[in-house]
Amino acid sequence: MSTVQPGTENAGDPPRVRFGRRLRELREAAGLRQVDVGTRAGVSTAYISELERGGRSPTLDVIYALARALGVPVARLLPDPDDD
Repeated sequence: MSTVQPGTENAGDPPRVRFGRRLRELREAAGLRQVDVGTRAGVSTAYISELERGGRSPTLDVIYALARALGVPVARLLPDPDDD
């Protein structure tokens, strides 16, 4: 199980890619599977997978649902805009 260590994110990646890495890191740290997070957030496992790969950009409603599903503040999911 690999996690992204702070400071190792590629700031040149699009925000959706950095969001996906952060989502995966938080999900793995919580010991949850994609299906667990999807069920808790009310989205499909396929959608969680797409988000984690950076293939989709989540809506604000989904970001809030993911934060609740993971038990973290919304800010923990969002990439730092100063890293752009």
